[in-house]
Amino acid sequence: MRRDDGSPGFGVYIHWPFCAAKCPYCDFNSHVRHQPVDQERFADAFRREMAEMRERTGPRDVTSIFLGGGTPSLMKPETVGAVLDAVAAHWTVPDGIEITLEANPTSVEAERFRGYRAAGVNRVSLGVQALNDADLRFLGRMHSVADALGAIGLAREIFPRLSFDLIYARPNQRLDAWEAELRQAIAYAADHLSLYQLTIEEGTPFFALHAAKKFAIPDPDHAADLYALTQDVTAAAGLPAYEVSNHAAPGAESRHNLTYWRYGDYVGVGPGAHGRFAEDGQRVVTIGERHPESWLAAVEQNGTGVTSGERLMPWEEADEMLLMGLRLREGIDLARYEALARRSLDGERLAFLQGEKLVESVGNSRLRATPTGMAVLDALVADLAS
Repeated sequence: MRRDDGSPGFGVYIHWPFCAAKCPYCDFNSHVRHQPVDQERFADAFRREMAEMRERTGPRDVTSIFLGGGTPSLMKPETVGAVLDAVAAHWTVPDGIEITLEANPTSVEAERFRGYRAAGVNRVSLGVQALNDADLRFLGRMHSVADALGAIGLAREIFPRLSFDLIYARPNQRLDAWEAELRQAIAYAADHLSLYQLTIEEGTPFFALHAAKKFAIPDPDHAADLYALTQDVTAAAGLPAYEVSNHAAPGAESRHNLTYWRYGDYVGVGPGAHGRFAEDGQRVVTIGERHPESWLAAVEQNGTGVTSGERLMPWEEADEMLLMGLRLREGIDLARYEALARRSLDGERLAFLQGEKLVESVGNSRLRATPTGMAVLDALVADLAS
């Protein structure tokens, strides 16, 4: 596997928008279809939109490919292979780069793992979400703990790299119960875990149920205790946080996600996919039509399903870089920030935040949030950007 060289990189994101069922907490662009999806037609549309994106980006060396969703493990291995071949036809794809596919750990999808590996996938990210059957039902997941553990075991046999997700700060979750579940997860993990606090997003079924007081999530103090426990347990196990919600053994960080957080360039292909890349010397944003069939029709008619976007001013780029980069344990490159912002961070404000132990310098060239600062990151970023 190609090692991370520390550069922002150039990623390609492919969005497969279909799911077998919609989870009640999810606000991603995902859709349920009760008739079979025409996968060959969508694969052709992915190829066409990639051709359009290649015209806009010019030749680039790809550092990572990510098939996300939705549920990409509903794709046939042949579809995945066709999509990956299309990426290689439009950009340079060096040997050994990270190629990730998101998967749900049901037995039907797990049987496809060998086909995905043959197609070129070398990293799988499993949406486990809980190692507790009652909480899996609450979260609307279609698999059991036994299904999840079976999929994890199979993935470890087949793929060079594996990650899986868990959601914590669930209703009535005690510290000791989460610690036991987290330690169980670490015992099954290979070298990467994504650990997210349950958030209530507007427009989801959970939003209405929570508003109606059908359930309650931990209060901010208890959620902070769960977060702190997560950091302590994972660090002690050799999987420290390299980003707010992502934990890895050194060298096993997600290369694709590092591209986002390092404010690198990436192309988004598919319904609702976002992209950010340099075009004619200026950073552009692309956003695809969210409705899958409408996106498909637009690509077939116009060559792309991109419906909106903008060109960013340098100061907007600087603010985005700050927002993304301070999520990382490695922090931000101050010289790059200052070149975009065309100014330095306010020295007096920076000194105050350092005195409060919310940020710290890394050598003479980088700035990062401290563990204390990570816990209040949104406020910290707003303070630094003002």
